[in-house]
Amino acid sequence: MTIHASVWLLHRKRILVIVGLPVLVALWWAFRPEKLWINEKVNEAAPFDTSSDPQPILTGRFEGEAHQTRGRATIYKKSDGKRYLLLNDFKTQNGPDVHVVLARVGDLNLAQDVVNGDLDRIDLGPLKSNQGDQNYDLPAATDLHKYEAVVIYGEQFHAAFGSAKLEPF
Repeated sequence: MTIHASVWLLHRKRILVIVGLPVLVALWWAFRPEKLWINEKVNEAAPFDTSSDPQPILTGRFEGEAHQTRGRATIYKKSDGKRYLLLNDFKTQNGPDVHVVLARVGDLNLAQDVVNGDLDRIDLGPLKSNQGDQNYDLPAATDLHKYEAVVIYGEQFHAAFGSAKLEPF
C-alpha cells in the first residue's frame, strides 16, 4: 500500500511542477517584481541642436503621490516649434509599466494614490528610468493650457507615482 501511495504522490508532484512552473513564470512576467528593487539610472543630453537656444516655457517640481518622487519637469520650445519635456534630477520608485503622461490639474483622480476611473491624459511613453535626466517629445497638437501637469503613472495598477504642476517659467 505504501508503494501505491508514494507513486500517487510522485505523480501529483510532477503534475504540480508541470502546471505550477508556467503559472509562476506568467505571474512573474505580468507583475515584474524585480522592478521594485532594481534601480536604473539614465542621463540623457537635451535633444537640442546648438543653432538656437531652446526657450523654457513651463516648469514644475514633482511631489510624491503613491510613491516618493522628486525632481523637476520643464517643457522647452525650440525655434522650429517642437516642444520637449525634460525631467531633471529625477528620482522615483521603480515599478512595472510606468509611463510619463500629461494630465489636467483639475482631474479629481490625481488627488488619489490609486486613480479610480479614467485619467484624462496624453501618454508621452514609458518611463526610461526611475533615476536621472531624461527627455520626451511632446505631440505637436498638445494643448498645454488643458494638460498642465506631468504625472508619473503606473498603468498596471492605475497609480500616480508623483506629479508636477506646470507653471510659466
